[in-house]
Amino acid sequence: MDSPLLYLTGLFALGISAQWLAWWLRLPAILLLLAFGFAANLWCDPTEIISDDLLFPIVSLCVAVILFDGGLSLRFSELKSTSRSVVRLVSFGCLISWVLGTFAARLIFTNWSLAALAGAIFTVTGPTVIGPLLRQIRPNSTVSSVAKWEGIVVDPIGALLAVLVATAVAAGSVSQAAIDVIVKIGSTVAISAVFGYLIAYVLVQLFRRHLIPDYLQNPVLLASVLVAYTASDVLQPESGLATVTILGVIMANQKSVSISHLIEFKENLGVLLISVLFILLASRYRFVELLHLGWPAFLFLVLLIFIVRPVSVLLSTQGTRLKRNERIFLSFLAPRGIVAAAVASVFALEFSHLAVASHASPQFLAEVEKLVPLTFLVIVGTVAFYGLSAGPLARRLGISEVNPQGVLFAGADHIVREIAVAVQKEGFRVLLVDTNHQHVAAARMAGLPTYNASILSEYVREELDLGGLGRFIALTPNDQVNSLAALEFREVFERAKLYQLKPSTPNKQRTAQSLDSKRARYVFSGGTTYFTLNELHDKRFIVKSTKLTEEFDYQMFREKYTPQAVLLFSINEARELTVFTDENGPNPQSGETLLAFVPEQ
Repeated sequence: MDSPLLYLTGLFALGISAQWLAWWLRLPAILLLLAFGFAANLWCDPTEIISDDLLFPIVSLCVAVILFDGGLSLRFSELKSTSRSVVRLVSFGCLISWVLGTFAARLIFTNWSLAALAGAIFTVTGPTVIGPLLRQIRPNSTVSSVAKWEGIVVDPIGALLAVLVATAVAAGSVSQAAIDVIVKIGSTVAISAVFGYLIAYVLVQLFRRHLIPDYLQNPVLLASVLVAYTASDVLQPESGLATVTILGVIMANQKSVSISHLIEFKENLGVLLISVLFILLASRYRFVELLHLGWPAFLFLVLLIFIVRPVSVLLSTQGTRLKRNERIFLSFLAPRGIVAAAVASVFALEFSHLAVASHASPQFLAEVEKLVPLTFLVIVGTVAFYGLSAGPLARRLGISEVNPQGVLFAGADHIVREIAVAVQKEGFRVLLVDTNHQHVAAARMAGLPTYNASILSEYVREELDLGGLGRFIALTPNDQVNSLAALEFREVFERAKLYQLKPSTPNKQRTAQSLDSKRARYVFSGGTTYFTLNELHDKRFIVKSTKLTEEFDYQMFREKYTPQAVLLFSINEARELTVFTDENGPNPQSGETLLAFVPEQ
């Protein structure tokens, strides 16, 4: 396959195919992306199609967009109780990881500079892998916040650390190295902060004053991210990643303009770029090259997982508000991802040029060539290990429930609020998501946790604290939104735990609908539609909790509240919540508590 057109088309096709197959098999997408990339190397030699001079600028720009997308998911409100933990993890913890990782890398590299570079590269984690893992595990909000912030913020810090190592190696003397490092740190921080803030300010003002039409806002934002990255890198090499991360954080936390539509665009673009980048970089190497690294590389991987990460987390979070079980869980959550691959690829090339210019020995050049295969081995190993172990470990430590009973509601209007209040009073966690500001405000006044956003946004699924939530119920008045939302949450909840209101379409149209349009189980008894609930609410029906006993059984309940009563939930003596549907006919037993829509008496 010597044709650049065929090769580039294949990258996109393989990338999206890997993402889809990973979703279908419920596997971390990165594993299949790497597998597809290694397989692609069997059919073509990418180095003959895309030169290094062109490859690495492309990779750098793509990583910039990915990190900007990560910055958009960071909210300062999440740091109320975790800021100290996050700061210590990305500073003290990162330093410990670097030092320990450097000593561990001596198993592979006889040269201290290469070992230090490897230690710096592996301080970064994988936010593109951590996000899906957190959605799958659904740990408590504290762990989710710390893991997400650390995973995104530490990436530009790790990249900067790698730059400082390269700077120190190139300096030639200790005093000159110290001066160069101090200058580089100061200039990187200053340029990143100034560029990030100024570009964010300009964008917000342009959007707020409607100086950019809607159809150009996404392209302008994307161009601004690329300009910010490139301008920073021109003034101070390798400062661009920090700049775009700061830009994303500022845009996410400003209150002047809504950026939900921009976030959705970046989500889709981010998935595409990650898919292409992993295959592009992995296809430059054969899987057998990873195996040729030998037992020192596998021992290095074991040390990273079981020594370096736990020691850095446990030491850096000592004295913070994190509980012991939360610290242990974070000690075993550090998958590496696209940033590690990109940084390793770039610096391996730079060290190769440096080695050639300084007439280094063939042994040094051979060791430089081990850096990228080692990185891919670490990526595969950490993703596989954490992907398989994080869920059971979280449940074992009690930060993720085995069978969470809470309910996530799509919608927050008066009917949904009344239902959610009743569920919350019974001791179950609820969370409401709605785009209507008035609904959100009313829900918060009623003491209900509520999120103001579109339920269809992947950004929302990453932002939501899903700890304790085991069911999703779509109760919006829009049948299409309900179906699409249920479809989107298939990767978060089991299909048996997805519910939506029955469509309110006329009978003829309903008969003609494809079975595929039924995205989830129809919620509540009696074929309930949104129109049904509204009509009953107008007739002064209310949500009421009733405990069934031997003296007051289900038959007496029906006689008292008329056949029009709509059964919503039942709660057994083990405090397990059951959602009534058309499929499971009501058969409540004595001792259960019923939540139902009944006439006010």
